[in-house]
Amino acid sequence: MKFKTKIKEQKLEVQIGGLAIQASGSCLIKLGETAILSTCQMGEERKGLDFFPLTCNYEERFYAAGKIMGSRFMRRESRPSLEAILTTRVIDRGIRPLFPKELKNEIQVISICLSWDKKNDPALLAALGSSIALSISEIPWKGPVATLRVGKINNEFILNPDYAQRQEGELDLLISAIEENKELLINMIEFEAKQVSEDTVLQAMDFVQPFLRQLIDFQKELIKDTAKEKVSIPDLTEESIKLQGKAKKFLQGKLEQVLYQKEKQIRQAGLKNLKQGFLEEMNKDLKEEKQGLLEDIFEKEKARILRKGILEQEKRPDGRKLDEIREIAMEVGVLPQTHGSGIFTRGETKALSILTLGAPGDQQLSEGMEFSGKKRFLHHYNFPPYSTGEVGSLRGPGRREIGHGMLAEKAILPLLPKFEDFPYTIRVVSEILSSNGSTSMASTSAAVLALMDGGVPIERPVAGIAIGLITGEKLSQYKVLTDIQGPEDSFGDMDFKVAGTDKGITAIQMDVKIKGINKEILKESLERAKKARLEILKKQEEIIARPRKELSCFAPRIYTLFINPEKIGVVIGPKGKIINEIIENCGVSVDIDDSGKVFIVGETEEAAQKAIEWVKNLTREIKIGEIFQGRVTKLFDFGAVVEIFPGQEGLVHISQFVDFHLKSVQDAVKVGDVIPVKIMNIEENGKVSLSAKEAGFRPLK
Repeated sequence: MKFKTKIKEQKLEVQIGGLAIQASGSCLIKLGETAILSTCQMGEERKGLDFFPLTCNYEERFYAAGKIMGSRFMRRESRPSLEAILTTRVIDRGIRPLFPKELKNEIQVISICLSWDKKNDPALLAALGSSIALSISEIPWKGPVATLRVGKINNEFILNPDYAQRQEGELDLLISAIEENKELLINMIEFEAKQVSEDTVLQAMDFVQPFLRQLIDFQKELIKDTAKEKVSIPDLTEESIKLQGKAKKFLQGKLEQVLYQKEKQIRQAGLKNLKQGFLEEMNKDLKEEKQGLLEDIFEKEKARILRKGILEQEKRPDGRKLDEIREIAMEVGVLPQTHGSGIFTRGETKALSILTLGAPGDQQLSEGMEFSGKKRFLHHYNFPPYSTGEVGSLRGPGRREIGHGMLAEKAILPLLPKFEDFPYTIRVVSEILSSNGSTSMASTSAAVLALMDGGVPIERPVAGIAIGLITGEKLSQYKVLTDIQGPEDSFGDMDFKVAGTDKGITAIQMDVKIKGINKEILKESLERAKKARLEILKKQEEIIARPRKELSCFAPRIYTLFINPEKIGVVIGPKGKIINEIIENCGVSVDIDDSGKVFIVGETEEAAQKAIEWVKNLTREIKIGEIFQGRVTKLFDFGAVVEIFPGQEGLVHISQFVDFHLKSVQDAVKVGDVIPVKIMNIEENGKVSLSAKEAGFRPLK
């Protein structure tokens, strides 16, 4: 079955059935000539888990873009690209809140890009296709979700902008929403911008709302005709209800006492001891398989007490007011040998960021379905186990690390100097030293400190904050929390991260654990974030107000010169012989782009200047009448070849050495002599005629 609708002028088509016929739910969704196959599958129940076993995957296929990629030895897709990982996170964040909390069956959602037209974004189609696949399956899921993208160019909002418009525009918003009691609720935001106001963000939300409703209505009609009957989730058993009552009685008073501790380590130790005592007491009359149920009851009771304290008394675990930021401390220049460093501390969250400046040739080469090219700014986020006081295995970066790293990267990117003004490759690594809430925003602030300490001329500083939410039985009963920490993040309903400058917002990332938030909550969250951001920026200014005027003495120096593009081959030489000779003899790196711009990177000015002179001589445009000191390289009966500078030679005829007759060229010069020569003629084929006598040469013999 096929279903069609239009999003503005674009045709959206959904095909149900006929492809992944054994999946719990599947659909083929097309916008323009971009096509995504989305599927979902439910497995067996996994008892005893303390988490919901949902896995999401977005898979790129190079054939979708008509490309054969990969190494010469493995022409197939392997590790997912950065774009694929971020798209996977977008899908997960949009659908995860809508599964029943009691569900413990393994769920797998897979979206594969089958065709890509280089205009329409596969990410929003994958999110929309996942919603449809889940909605028509037997999996208990409370969708549908609508996902769209918004841009803004010349003060006009654009629905689903293409790649060029996203690059040109002042903002790029990817948003997911659901409908609850005829009210549209936002449940996922991915946003980057060039310092826009909070009002602009709200206007973008207003612009996209009718289109989101249209997509939700379209899905409802589709679901009505194609959906399977949903699997029911068993209600709480009488035994579970009795256990909950017994647990509340045992924990009454005890849980509050340990939960409301300012220091994380003291709180965690208290909770660990209390939980152990709780399990021992409750297990006396129970079988071993009930262990998971008891742990779940303990966690739910923790959440209930924390949420009740905030909603009814505005009481937070560490005693702060709802709009109060934890104590902030900052340092710069903490590592002597690095190009720049900074530490940002907020409460018990601490991030150390280190800057490294490299040559233009150090840019990261990316090769993927959607993006192939060079990346000049890199922010890498590391989250080691010791940051949470735990022991864990050390693996490569996971989706969380990549997502957090990219969020800070998006927040800072609009403030970096243009490549033409600062032709460095810029890498910042953020090491999370201690974690107790919002490490991604701490890494953003720490990265800015490192950049400024290293002398990178950013336009203005950036800071970030995480805003949380606690809701009651109704969405109208809520409290917004500034600067959420551990338990408020774990048991809260929203993680709303906002980064920006004193001029405006540069990045937002929002996900929720409830169905979604309304405009009223969004507006208050933006206001709280702005207040906190400006407060952090003010404190940041006290430590370092602007980038240092000079780069670190350990940072390489980049010198730029321009050559005639036709001379690029002369500088490179056959099989790279000349350029490699320059690099080896001068101790520099040399990068040349197609426009003729040459970047010479050296640890010392002396080395760089030596290389600069070498390149200038190689590419110099000689003129008739110029005089040079040249070196004799070859002798013939009829004359001598003289190198006037590296890569440029000319011929001095035997008659052009002296005014009298020479029997042999060797009577005037020998190989290796340095003699004055004058340019007499330049032929069309590039051959140069030289004269020694016209330049004042006098042989010693």
